[in-house]
Amino acid sequence: MNAIKRREIFARLRAANPHPATELEYRTPFELLVAVVLSAQATDKGVNLATRRLFPVASTPEAIYALGEAGLAEFIRTIGLYKSKARHLIAACQMLIERHGSQVPADRAALEALPGVGRKTANVILNTAFGQPTMAVDTHIFRVANRTGLAPGKTVLEVEKKLLKTIPDEFRIDAHHWLILHGRYVCQARKPKCPECLIADLCEYKYKTMPADGPSLGKHHVAH
Repeated sequence: MNAIKRREIFARLRAANPHPATELEYRTPFELLVAVVLSAQATDKGVNLATRRLFPVASTPEAIYALGEAGLAEFIRTIGLYKSKARHLIAACQMLIERHGSQVPADRAALEALPGVGRKTANVILNTAFGQPTMAVDTHIFRVANRTGLAPGKTVLEVEKKLLKTIPDEFRIDAHHWLILHGRYVCQARKPKCPECLIADLCEYKYKTMPADGPSLGKHHVAH
């Protein structure tokens, strides 16, 4: 994909949504950290339902650490893998208290050293809480980057590096949110909503879907 087309894609996404934001509910970098750890293999909606119960009771590393694994698990049991997530979060809270003065560090290495925090989670926190131009490549961004031709890659890291290298500077801070929302609501996995897509004419996907009243392509064509 050429640079002119790439710039136009992000210009349109920005025009449609000038101030994109995560759909996870949070008030502090620590609440965001908790929400992002909980969101692995879970929906943002499901995470928000749990944190609406949790955060009024415990919203600091000390308060969540005081709950203990079993206590925390009671608040998040509706979320998949809740036992291991509770274990990770209690250990992360202990580390934040002991090493970082109970503050979430704005540093990749320090974030990735926290239990339950991998590269993708660190990227979300650095971008959303601290305004750093990182790219957290989840399943939505991986699909959109490959399907549209924006940044094809076989691995998450390859796609991340290509996006950071090719997205114009002015769009980099918000690109992560635009691409996630586009993948979640328009460029969906099973059947992308190409007739509704505001970048369909710029997209290089060969098997675009047709309007409901026209011919539609079979599911086997909709890859990634």
